[in-house]
Amino acid sequence: MFRSLRRALCAAAAALLLILAGVGAQTVHADPADAVDRAAAPGAGYWHTSGRQMLDAAGQPVRIAGINWFGFETANYTPHGLWARDYKSMIDQMKSLGYNTIRLPYSDDLFKSGTVPNSIDFSGGKNADLQGLGSLQIMDRIVAYAGQGGLKVVLDRHRPDAAGQSALWYTSAVPESTWIANLKALATRYRGNSTVIGIDLHNEPHDPACWGCGDTTRDWRLAAQRAGNAVLSVNPELLIFVEGVQTFNGVSGWWGGNLMGVAQYPVQLDVPNRVVYSAHDYATSVAQQSWFSDPTFPANMPGIWDKYWGYIFKQNIAPVWVGEFGTTLQSTIDQKWLAALVSYLRPTSTYGADSVSWTFWSWNPNSGDTGGILKDDWTTVDTVKDGYLASVKAPGFPGGGGDPGDPGDPGGGTAACTAAYTVSSDWGGGFNAEVKVTNSGTVALKSWKVTWTWPGTQKVTSMWNASYTQSGSTVTAANADHNGALAVGGSASFGFGGAPGGGGAPAVSCTAT
Repeated sequence: MFRSLRRALCAAAAALLLILAGVGAQTVHADPADAVDRAAAPGAGYWHTSGRQMLDAAGQPVRIAGINWFGFETANYTPHGLWARDYKSMIDQMKSLGYNTIRLPYSDDLFKSGTVPNSIDFSGGKNADLQGLGSLQIMDRIVAYAGQGGLKVVLDRHRPDAAGQSALWYTSAVPESTWIANLKALATRYRGNSTVIGIDLHNEPHDPACWGCGDTTRDWRLAAQRAGNAVLSVNPELLIFVEGVQTFNGVSGWWGGNLMGVAQYPVQLDVPNRVVYSAHDYATSVAQQSWFSDPTFPANMPGIWDKYWGYIFKQNIAPVWVGEFGTTLQSTIDQKWLAALVSYLRPTSTYGADSVSWTFWSWNPNSGDTGGILKDDWTTVDTVKDGYLASVKAPGFPGGGGDPGDPGDPGGGTAACTAAYTVSSDWGGGFNAEVKVTNSGTVALKSWKVTWTWPGTQKVTSMWNASYTQSGSTVTAANADHNGALAVGGSASFGFGGAPGGGGAPAVSCTAT
């Protein structure tokens, strides 16, 4: 709510600064001890959902405890602060403070041919490897370095263009078709790079956006389903983050913060276990709300959060991620609000990853009505503000990753993969199965192949997303052209039909190059 003021203040501040693993799995690995260590560290690979939890590729629960770093969505077309510091030092500092995920807002302007990133300081060797790159190439570099350090990234379609936010997911200048095409382009760009765990489809839908009203021009829930399915059609491993609206059944809240409609109208996607609901919540430095003047404040706040979005977590419907929350902390009310919200998110030391996920707004100091974790010099940490978040921070994730399609480390890292075979349906006369291949090595893969031997007379009748040969009961499946390249921790899946049924899941081996 009232976010155009904040964004205008952000832009003004920026201008002033310019004068930023499954059944039947077998591992082929040069160092088994290292494989065990990597498997024990939560967060590897792509994630999926189960009830209110997000789980990593090995089924371990994970918690997003991160930070928003904005700028791609502005007329700088690159994260803010690069006019003051090297981007790697910025990401290193985020990691050192205990943030494990970066939410990167962007606008659809990044896909226009005339877009040129600006306000980057290259003096003294700063940002040297960004020189001459376009905005999407800079995003590649940031994703790659974040992944190497064990951070995950959520991409956030924040605006249709750099001019400002929009209530609906489309405008006359940026129609729904463009929105979806660009979402698919990003999903394709980072396919196989599990540093990017998902996409926040649109930032802060608000009136006249509705949830469940059935009007396809305004119903954000239906639009999220269309866009989510489009994203998953090209990258089925991604999480789909869906924000709320402003008003449901006459009850209003923060822009993007009202998820009351999920109970009656859940988002339903073609790929199961991919939806994460995202709420935004703010304090009085952004705008006044009636609950701040309630005589029982702050004791009334858990009930407010329960009503708008917390029930989704408490009723085990789906994971909840508070994608934005922030404050200048200048008023006593705001200090009490932040302490209450952090407690509501559930301390990591008590609940582990069975908690509400979050990304704080913002890393940037130039957010006009919240400020940031960094102070105005873009280096000094606001230790008081950062300290409020200490109890809900969470460990980072296994490092790795790289640019999409990176051929890997020519210096001699280990290429390895695992494969998990799952029977999805069996009707006696035939069956369908899926095999998920995961890069468990220390370098990016260029290709992979999977082999198994059935104990019976089964034959492959059809296969998709891979090619195969079968000799007797032994099948060898090799990657297709589009899914052979896998970043460290990245995964790809292929499926097939076979006959007869009743064969169960054989042991599988995976060979990587």
